[in-house]
Amino acid sequence: MVRRAWLFWIGALALFVAALWLLSGILLPFVAGCGIAYFLAPAVNRLERLRLPRGLATGAVLLVFFVALGTILLLLLPVVELEAAELARRAPDVVELGRQQLQALLELAQQRLSPEDLTKLKDMAGGMSAAAIGWAAQLTQRLLTSGLALANLLSLVIVTPVVAFFLLRDWSLIVTEIDHWLPRRHAETIRDEARLIDATLAGFVHGQFLVGIALAVYYGTALTLAGLNFAVVLGIIIGVLSFVPLVGILTGLFLALGLGLIEFGATAKLLVVLAIFAAGIFVDSNLLSPRLVGQRVNLHPVWIIFALFAFGSLFGFIGVLLAVPAAAVIGVLIRFAIGRYLESPLYDPDR
Repeated sequence: MVRRAWLFWIGALALFVAALWLLSGILLPFVAGCGIAYFLAPAVNRLERLRLPRGLATGAVLLVFFVALGTILLLLLPVVELEAAELARRAPDVVELGRQQLQALLELAQQRLSPEDLTKLKDMAGGMSAAAIGWAAQLTQRLLTSGLALANLLSLVIVTPVVAFFLLRDWSLIVTEIDHWLPRRHAETIRDEARLIDATLAGFVHGQFLVGIALAVYYGTALTLAGLNFAVVLGIIIGVLSFVPLVGILTGLFLALGLGLIEFGATAKLLVVLAIFAAGIFVDSNLLSPRLVGQRVNLHPVWIIFALFAFGSLFGFIGVLLAVPAAAVIGVLIRFAIGRYLESPLYDPDR
């Protein structure tokens, strides 16, 4: 009987993974809708407890959510558009300055290196440039020719609100129905683990969202005061990418140093940029993340990074969206399995 149960659950997991891989190209609006419904369900439940009809409560919460999201985008887009336009206008100057600096490096290399080493360096640089250009051309071609990408964008805008509405309206019924499917013998254990997964996931996402906002405001403001152009865009990039621990700050540091070298050169202002990032990393690691995310979520940064890379490699962009929930589920299940192992005779035969 136990063997049949294991075979059933392994087969169900295999079918789920296969379906996810085969349908990954069309799942974006449904995954986004599920995510929105999951995080807005508590607000709808509160309104329902105030005797507001479920459908009306769902519509009101979704309306407030999308209006707030649209307002934020309308406030940010003009600033981003102005800085992006300025960046595009200055792009030829930036390219020319980069070419001049590269030429200076080549002249220095000619003075310091032997003809054989210089030839090897040129061959290596040529090979890397060709590979980078080929990759960029391939990526551009995919973006321009992929009708699926456009369809996903349109479906994200049109289908996601519809999916979120119906899931939110029927959330309690869906949860109750799934609860009825649980094996009666292990139902309470599964419910306890589901509560841990819910607490872990909600704690991480809510905390990391607040961390992202704080970092975006800090870097956007500090880099603007330091005189760095495109600081607002950099702040937004850091805030969005901070969902992956350290990736946002390191990406922003690389971009800021590149822009700083172009604008300021090797001057004291570049040290100001470095000081801003050093202060940001210190505050994030010692104040923001511990206070807003905390150890209670039990999701180690390395585990999150690994999950993002692994699921992104397997399932593409859908995998990236599912990586953090999957990391939370797998983490809770691993801790549950380790706890059972430590209580079993396998760990201590004297028990």
